[in-house]
Amino acid sequence: METEEKLLNRITVNPKIMAGKPVIKGTRVPVEQVLRLLAQGITPEQILNDYPHLTKDDIMAALLYAAKITGKEEVYPVMSE
Repeated sequence: METEEKLLNRITVNPKIMAGKPVIKGTRVPVEQVLRLLAQGITPEQILNDYPHLTKDDIMAALLYAAKITGKEEVYPVMSE
């Protein structure tokens, strides 16, 4: 398996590609699409069958990217009365 840095290098953001959404480098497949498919219960193997130009490392990169983004999210708990 690749290092985190190498995995994250598989994700690119370009305002000219998919309106600047993060995509798998060299494709027009948004990270969001990969995450939605996984959330729907589609297995990585099924995703690779449907998107043969992707690799397992691309799927892992999408997951890592999401983890990094949500890890930076600031959450402010609201106290209930």
